[in-house]
Amino acid sequence: MLKSRRKFIKNILSISTYGLTIASGFLHSAWANILWQKESFSPRTYEGTLSHLFKDVEFIDSKKIKFKRLPRVAENGAVVPITITSTLENIDKISILVEKNPHPLIAEFYLSAAVEPIISARLKMAETSNVIAIIEAEGKYYRNSRKVVVAVGGCGG
Repeated sequence: MLKSRRKFIKNILSISTYGLTIASGFLHSAWANILWQKESFSPRTYEGTLSHLFKDVEFIDSKKIKFKRLPRVAENGAVVPITITSTLENIDKISILVEKNPHPLIAEFYLSAAVEPIISARLKMAETSNVIAIIEAEGKYYRNSRKVVVAVGGCGG
């Protein structure tokens, strides 16, 4: 009887603590909502995304941006692995775009000077398209791209 009573009290305390945690907002994704930049992911064209994110910026084509893991032919557009590295100094941000996707901006990574600029992700690609990496470093914008042929669609519509 004593063990079941202890178990009952333990469960009640756990449920109460969980309820208070939810009620107080500790488990709420407020920070994610604050940091979510809906406008950046809203444009439905590549040109619209570029003009929204980068205004009238001049891009410098750079081979210092490397696609380490991005297949030239993706068997399935729903899961396309990508790894981007760079030898550029003082990188502030890396943006990944897919030119022909319904929402071209895939991700933005904000980096500090203390980290090595290597990012990995998995993309969804609607169709064969150019994958573009744009790096902001020391107030300049560098760009490199690679065409990826998609054999089976991933995110149409």
